[in-house]
Amino acid sequence: MVEPPLDKIHIRDLQLRCVVGIYPQERKEKQDVTVNLTLYADLRAGCASDSIEDTVDYKAVKKKVVATVEDSSCYLVEHLAQRVADVCLEDPRVKRVKVTIDKPGALRFARSVAIEIVRGR
Repeated sequence: MVEPPLDKIHIRDLQLRCVVGIYPQERKEKQDVTVNLTLYADLRAGCASDSIEDTVDYKAVKKKVVATVEDSSCYLVEHLAQRVADVCLEDPRVKRVKVTIDKPGALRFARSVAIEIVRGR
């Protein structure tokens, strides 16, 4: 059996705030993070029908991701990225997801530190 193609939906530069970090000063107030997602799915049905019921509702996915991140209090960005990936994979049409989370100012002299993970079913 031939696997269907995996098309991509990109959600770029979600600017969110959450508690994330291992140091006491990082646990006091929410910090800025930037979330980028690539959702891999077979989008042929939506391409043909022009109907939201036949594709990934990326607005719904985005809302769940925003709620997950903004309500989180993780020590590691890696853990936060896994939680975001899990939320994205709740949609059965999403077969794989790439999650990149940037934490600006995490390192002195660096604009950002980013964690990128890829998860699938």
